[in-house]
Amino acid sequence: MTSTFAYEDLEVLCNRTFDEIVVGDRATIQRTLTAADLQLFAAMSGDIAAAQSDAESTQLHGVIAHGMWAAALISAVLGTRLPGPGTSYAGQTLKFHRPVRVGDTLTITVTVKLRQEMTRLVLLDCQCTNQDGEIVISGEATVIAPAERIERPRGTLPQVRVSLQHGDELVRVLQYVKPLGRIRVAVVHPCDEVSLSAALDARTAGVIEPVLIGPRARLEALAQKSGTSLRDVSIEDVPHSEAAAARGVELALKGEVEALMKGSLHTDELMAAVVKSALRTGRRMSHCFIMQTPAYPRPFIITDAAINIAPTLQDKADIIRNAIDLAHAFGIARPRVAILAAVETINPSMPATLDAAALCKMADRGQITGAILDGPLAFDNAVSAAAARTKGIVSEVAGAADILVVPDLEAGNMLAKQLEYLGGAASAGIVLGARVPIILTSRADSREARIASCAVAVVVARRLGLPSAVSALPVRRAASAPAGGNDEQRLQPLDAGRAPVLQGAGGDGVRRNRP
Repeated sequence: MTSTFAYEDLEVLCNRTFDEIVVGDRATIQRTLTAADLQLFAAMSGDIAAAQSDAESTQLHGVIAHGMWAAALISAVLGTRLPGPGTSYAGQTLKFHRPVRVGDTLTITVTVKLRQEMTRLVLLDCQCTNQDGEIVISGEATVIAPAERIERPRGTLPQVRVSLQHGDELVRVLQYVKPLGRIRVAVVHPCDEVSLSAALDARTAGVIEPVLIGPRARLEALAQKSGTSLRDVSIEDVPHSEAAAARGVELALKGEVEALMKGSLHTDELMAAVVKSALRTGRRMSHCFIMQTPAYPRPFIITDAAINIAPTLQDKADIIRNAIDLAHAFGIARPRVAILAAVETINPSMPATLDAAALCKMADRGQITGAILDGPLAFDNAVSAAAARTKGIVSEVAGAADILVVPDLEAGNMLAKQLEYLGGAASAGIVLGARVPIILTSRADSREARIASCAVAVVVARRLGLPSAVSALPVRRAASAPAGGNDEQRLQPLDAGRAPVLQGAGGDGVRRNRP
């Protein structure tokens, strides 16, 4: 007799008494390993090694589960199916044949081999196989089967949610960047309490040495009001936000600062100053969110969710190159890049799928290097090996993406904010593609997110190996600019609560200074 999942299992939990059990009886369950399973098991057992490993740091090529996680599923079959409630464990032997990775689907089967009448002992063969039919665990269990019939309504398990301790994540980031040393950062117009405190907090954390650019009297009054001190902090006294942006760019061109950081001015005002300067390179500038969520086993990058509203194919190529450079800066030698769309098949009516296919072919031809690209991939296929397997997708990227490339800014911004506010993700952001990294923080960002963004800038700045001065370098128009077009008009950075100033055709193109 074989016991498999049935509809009544949803409502009733019942056992098999010793007298009902015969040799050859069998019960089976299936379970797919998720990142949350790893984290929960680590929290219970204290064994954090598997929960912290990733595909770049293990020779086993994938996030590996604790061996006893899979073994615990054998106990689940014995306690709920065969013999079921009332069963007492007497012994268990196990052999581990293969690792179990996130996304693997295990089939756990127990089969009755022997019965002992006097003691009600039952010997069961136990076997776990993966989705490819390979044996993962084998062994034998000895149990004392119940003598009486037990049948009761099936209860519901408590809802357990794994949440990131953002403070702990920040500690790990700071430990990573500490050996790199501080960098000097031009903090452009930090004329509100949030942006000024962000710069000073990052200084206290040992990440940056800020150069505050703005009206001195206003900055000092703000510091006094918030109970902080600007003693020993460099201040560049300028009258308004536009002048602050221009001065920040000037300091970067002279090599006096290694990064720019947005203060209380609008994003488009800072980016406009960068775009028209020699800080611009031949590559399109783009924004990268580095995120970590409890539901995914490794940090990942979302791009572009803040700068390029409707990127062209060539824009997307540069967006991908920037993200690859960022992944390399953090030691990921061959990041896996998932180019997202609503579906995983090419549809001429859906431009995002055509762009994805073209970008993958560009990678095949060596136009995009240093990573593994695949697309189009729907979001579930990009982050879930089980979802990809269900749809028959065979890919090195599916279920293990390091970089998620979104079709446009709206999709990316919604995805990033959903992960942050509903998925408990921790995040940091950086703009790449200029000669120095640019730290764009939102007014809604947490203290931890702001400091983490500064830490990312440290890694990027050290990776770039900036020269002492770049002022002699010419301004190069991005290769993606159309003939006769003005690339400045197409760069429309996002700023919460305010429409971009650089509107392009039909916009007034006027920048308004802040006092």
